[in-house]
Amino acid sequence: MLTSLSSAVTGLDSFQEDMDVIGNDIANVDTTGYKAANVDFADAFSQTLRAPGAATSTTSGSASVQIGTGVGISAINNNWNQGALNNTGITSDLAISGNGFFMVRDTLSNAQYATRDGTFTVDANGYLITDTGERVQGYTDAGLTTLGDIKIDTTGMPATSSPTAVVQSYGIDVTGKVTVNLSDGTSFVRGQILLQNFQDPNELIKEGDNLYSNTAAAGPLAALSAPGSTGLGSVQSGALESSNVDLAGEMSNLIIAQRGFEANSKVITTSDEVLQTLVNMKR
Repeated sequence: MLTSLSSAVTGLDSFQEDMDVIGNDIANVDTTGYKAANVDFADAFSQTLRAPGAATSTTSGSASVQIGTGVGISAINNNWNQGALNNTGITSDLAISGNGFFMVRDTLSNAQYATRDGTFTVDANGYLITDTGERVQGYTDAGLTTLGDIKIDTTGMPATSSPTAVVQSYGIDVTGKVTVNLSDGTSFVRGQILLQNFQDPNELIKEGDNLYSNTAAAGPLAALSAPGSTGLGSVQSGALESSNVDLAGEMSNLIIAQRGFEANSKVITTSDEVLQTLVNMKR
């Protein structure tokens, strides 16, 4: 059997996976906080027909003779460059300008996830949550010492505030501090949204709903930190980060993948014709 047949098959498989990745990127062109993926190809093991020969005082060295056996996918890495920030005017919508991830907690499993999607809302109990119900993590007290679920209510309000005061509005500054404004005109810092960052974010695993797990293996900071510190970006309230998919670039990559797929298909067809010619020689 011709080696070109098996090599071309690996080419078909690899370019099919490449098109799958490109198709997923294009599908997520409007997904908040989405990071595009890049496919890295690597040649497969080569069959050595002749080992290289070392030169001596009387002879010249000889080069090795090898035939490759195809191609494979060595890695599929995310492009972690920041997407554009778009204003929404909604206070609970948050975007990170720079490095870092929001950390959110699943209240059922207690698992924590990283995300760049800051599409948050305040639920009926006052917790700041994702679209799927995970609670945003940070300091939960006015003294900014206790870690937990961010909540927007009157807990910790000043002694000068009216006992009957209720939350009228709230704001979140660039350092993540949550300031609650009460109905009696007083205000206080209720808590602070903290960020996490990773030495190797490509170790993160996509869990769907714009969430990433496997955070421990990705090399996190020793502890959640305030936005604007330890190399972390700032938080922008009333804005969301767009997908960083370059649609024009993805369309170009799609054409390249398509042509690569077609070329490998042609190799299989040509190899089949060669084999057919050999079979017909007996007639």
